[in-house]
This record gives sequence, C-alpha cells and structure tokens, in this order.
Amino acid sequence: MMRTDPRADRGPLDEAIEQARSRLLAMQDPAGFWVAELEADSTLTSEYIMLRYLLGKVDKTKQRKAAAYLLDTQLPDGGWNLYHGGSSHLSTTVKAYFALKLCGHSSEEPFMRRAREVILEQGGLTQANVFTRFALALFGQFDWHDVPAMPIELFLLPKHSFFNMHEISYWSRTVLTPLMIIFAHKPVTPVPAGADLMELRVEPRPKHADWFPGDSRLFSKRNLFLAADRLLHWYEWRPISFLRQAAMERATAWMLRRMGEGGLGGIYPAMANSIIALRCLGYEVEHSLVASAFKQIEALEVEDDRTLHVQPCLSPIWDTCLAVNALAASGLPADHSTLVSACEWLLSKQTRSVGDWKVKAPDAEPGGWYFQFENEFYPDVDDSAVVMTALIKTILPNQAAKGAALDQALRWVLPMQSSDGGWAAYDKDNNKLFLNELLVADHKALLDPSTADLTGRMIEMLGHLGWTRTTPAAQRAIAFLKREQEPEGCWFGRWGVNYIYGTWAVLAGLQAIGEPMDQPYIRRAVDWLVDHQNPDGGWGESCHSYEDPQTAGQGPSTPSQTAWALLGLLHAGCVQHSAVRNGIDYLLRTQCADGGWEEQEFTGTGFPRVFYLRYHLYRLYFPLWALSMYRTLLQKAASGHNEDGATLSG
Repeated sequence: MMRTDPRADRGPLDEAIEQARSRLLAMQDPAGFWVAELEADSTLTSEYIMLRYLLGKVDKTKQRKAAAYLLDTQLPDGGWNLYHGGSSHLSTTVKAYFALKLCGHSSEEPFMRRAREVILEQGGLTQANVFTRFALALFGQFDWHDVPAMPIELFLLPKHSFFNMHEISYWSRTVLTPLMIIFAHKPVTPVPAGADLMELRVEPRPKHADWFPGDSRLFSKRNLFLAADRLLHWYEWRPISFLRQAAMERATAWMLRRMGEGGLGGIYPAMANSIIALRCLGYEVEHSLVASAFKQIEALEVEDDRTLHVQPCLSPIWDTCLAVNALAASGLPADHSTLVSACEWLLSKQTRSVGDWKVKAPDAEPGGWYFQFENEFYPDVDDSAVVMTALIKTILPNQAAKGAALDQALRWVLPMQSSDGGWAAYDKDNNKLFLNELLVADHKALLDPSTADLTGRMIEMLGHLGWTRTTPAAQRAIAFLKREQEPEGCWFGRWGVNYIYGTWAVLAGLQAIGEPMDQPYIRRAVDWLVDHQNPDGGWGESCHSYEDPQTAGQGPSTPSQTAWALLGLLHAGCVQHSAVRNGIDYLLRTQCADGGWEEQEFTGTGFPRVFYLRYHLYRLYFPLWALSMYRTLLQKAASGHNEDGATLSG
C-alpha cells in the first residue's frame, strides 16, 4: 500500500521507524548481541559434503538435506552462481556437481546433465580455479602436479624478507598455511565408483601448460611466476629433509596456536583446511583437536526440515555494532537498557592479545574488535571503528571503563594506518599487489591493501571522538581518499557492493571529520549518487560491477543500498533534495508489515569477483538508520539548525 508523502505528513515516517525499531529490538539476544544468518553461495555447502566424506563422517540425513539445498539453488541452465541474479559460475558448478555425485546422484540424472553441459561449455575442468583444483586433488580428480606448488619451506622465510607469510592477508595466511601442510603430504581419498569427474575433461590428460597458460609476452609477471611454480614443483618432489621437517614443525605450531574456540581464522575455508591438515599430521578423527574443530564448523550449519547449508562464519560483533548505531539514530535514549547491554557485551569482546598485525605495526597495542564470537588473533579495523562509534553514542553505567576501552582501541587503530594514508582491514601496508599474480592467487584477493570504505569509516569514528580534519592522521586519510576517488566521483567499496557502499562510507567520514561538504570533489560524489537513482526512487548495484566497473551503481533497488545512498546524501547535507525524498518514499513504500524489508540480493563482499555475502540484517538496520537520520535532520532544519554541510534542493 502506498504511504502518503512524508513531506506532507510525517506520521508514516515515525510509524515506519517505530516498526523497524521494534523489530530490531525483538531480535536482540538476551546476552546483548545481535546475529543473523550470513549467507554465501553454494560452494561452502558443496565443500562441507566433501569434508564429511574425507573424514568418514557422512551423516545421511544431513547429506540428503545438503543435496536438497544444492538442487534448490541450481539455476535453470544447470549451473550455480556466486550471488542472487548472477550467471552460472564454472568452479561453483564443478563443486556442486561433484558434491552431488558424492551424495549418490548419477551423472545421467537430468539436473546433472544440465550441470555438465554448463561446465563443458565453459571449458571443463581445465578452467576451474585454483582452490577447486586443490579440493579435487584430495579426491584424485586432479593430480597434485596440476595444482600450484606451495612448498611448506616458504614458511621459513624471515618475517622481514621481501616475501613472507606476513606479506599476504590474514585470510590468505590462515587458508594457505594448512594447505601447505596438506600439499606436503599430498593425500588422496578414493571416491565411489561412478563419482569421478572424467566426463568433465575436455581431453583425457591435459599437459601442465594447459592448466597454467602463460602470458603472450616473454617477460611478464605471469611468466615469471609460472617459471617459479615449475621450479618449486621440481623441488617439491625432491625436498631437503631437514628443511622440510623444520618448516613442518613451525607451520604446525603456528596453526595449532591459532586454532582457538572460534576455529582457525574464524572462517570456514581455513577451519576446514586445518582439520584436513591435522589428519595429514596423524591426528585421528576422534582426537579432541579434530573433534573440536569439526564442532566449530557444525555451528555454521543452517538447517531446516528439508535443507541444510553452511555459512562462512558468524557475524555477531558486526551485526551488533551496526544495530546499536541504527537504534541510537532512531532516537533511543543513549542510556537505554538495550544499548547498554549491547555495548557491555561488545566491551567484553575487546581483544587483549597480540595478533599477526604486530609484525607490520609494532607500535600498535591490543585493543581492537573482531567480526565473529571469537577470533582473538585477528581484529579488524572496520569492526573496531564501528564498535567505537557505537560506544561513543551510548552512555554506560561505567563510563570510565568505556573511556579506557576507547583509549586502548585508539592505541591499536591509529598505528594501523598505512603509509599511503589509508586503512586496510587486518594488516598495515599489506600492499605488494604483484603477489596477486602468483598462480595460487587467481582470485586476485591474496592481499589486504588500504581501501576507501575503511578509511572513511575510520575518520568518521575519529570525528565522533572530536578529532578534526587538521590532525595529521586525518590529513593523510583525506589525501588518500582524494587519490582513490573515481573520475566519475564515486569511491570503490571493498567490503560492500560496491560504489554505492564506498561512496556512503567516504561521505560519512568526510562530514564527521569536518571536511567542508561544498567542495567540488564532494559535490561530484553527490551528483554521482543522484544520477544513479532508479526510477522507483531506490538505489541498487549488482555484484557484477566488480567485474565491469561500467555497471557501477546499476541494479535493481534494494533496501540496504538505498539506505547507503541516502546516508551518503544526508551526510553531504542534501536533506531537501528530491532524490532524498524519493529514496525515503521508496523505503516507506516497500516496508513489510513486520517492520522489515525484503532483500534477496547479495550486498556484502567477501572477495570481489569470487565471493559475495548476504547479511540478513542489512535489510533492517540500514533502512532504519537512514529513515531515522532523515527525520533528525528534518527536525533540525525546522528548528533552524544546519550542522551537516551544504543543503541542496532539487
């Protein structure tokens, strides 16, 4: 049902905010946090079926439900995609096809024939990505010669050498370290008769060069790394025994130390790889370490009466700090019991241990926040900045403890600023981009360089603390953001889809830190947002914009992306702009009776181009936040206050 124009009657706006707020309040856990499903594509469920088979832990009921989920998510053409609305993706389809075979499905069933046609049309197994090859090598479907070489001796390289494990991102470190242990052992588990993938090969036995094609130029990074891979393969089959033993001991100790209550790295691929690595090292399936690690993976299951799928991890700290910010914006008193319980829970999760970040940021002290329930070694700047903002907006019974926590957090986040002026997620100066040319990095996401969205988030938090744009850290950050701005005026969004997300984060940060919002570079960002509004009043952007930047800001309208665009415009002072009014009307029109919004699209980003996320709470707290900020700014405008930059009308 169409709501009346909020300009004429603000009753519907107040009602929408109240309904959304009530819905969010009802979802809080008694312990104080929020957490909702973090949905990924079908790959993790396929890998979960494979993991259970490897471990001899096949559960027929769970296997049947997981297979039902795979069949539910199969596209009409027979493939599986990376995100809602996306086209069939080869490696995702290969894994689903193989998982269904392990579940007992014949290659001649109609849905399997359609899947096979998609795979062959896209080049067959020779075109599968590197991590698919590793996964299938465990089952003898790839020869270990035909995956990139990863000698575990690389783990012996000093921390300050030109290349070492600390020159790659935290997620790469935690995923690749157990893979290196696995690669040193090269295990093969036989598959049942008829479950092999011979029918997916374009030719029976491709040559090594067909798996890893070289560059047409003789001297190129690609060809250099290809030559290095062949040399490392030669060594891998003729290792120096004492070096191998030393590397195995060091890598194993490193992995075991990080396999805490939340699992290695707190993310599914690393957690699964650590279990397989333990088995390679001789740990029995019943061993307490293996059993504990597997239980952590089981906690990622999402199961109903008919289907089962797997999340990549859990997101309670991220969901909680964003929910607190949205509720605070909605007018909930700063000392409201809901906000207090949430922030006290967040305080209990502040890190106290030194993590991998210490190598690149030796002056930093523990004090950040991670993403999951437990991930002590790997706090991230994004969560930390938003948690700090939430704490700033809340009044706690023990304000002194809150102040001490904020001070301690600053001693972590500030030294994490990279030399380019920006902030990355987990590490400092993790920016040797040429390493993305390594054969193991065909996903081009081996590193964790500074990004505009995280840098915007950081200066927004600093602005809420009272910092100004004249402080050295802010000046370096603003200079970084100016360099990173796209010619069209927008900013790339590394952790959310995509340019709408990045542009909102930067505009919010610039306004909070006191940057004059009437500057030409900021107005270009505003114009970009206005120009990319959909006719229905909303905003949307497909994950395809990571593949083709020409599609930036284009896609069906979604509640979360509409909210981001509105928040960006509102921070830029565009309270009375027609684009804002139309965006608000879109959110009012599309709100459901239960106070939430429908959103099937994936608007979160794991790794651009290869892994996307659907946060099930994005469709609730971000629209609530945008509607609430709009109401607050309307009230300020009505009372004659203008504290939020230049106001545009149109």
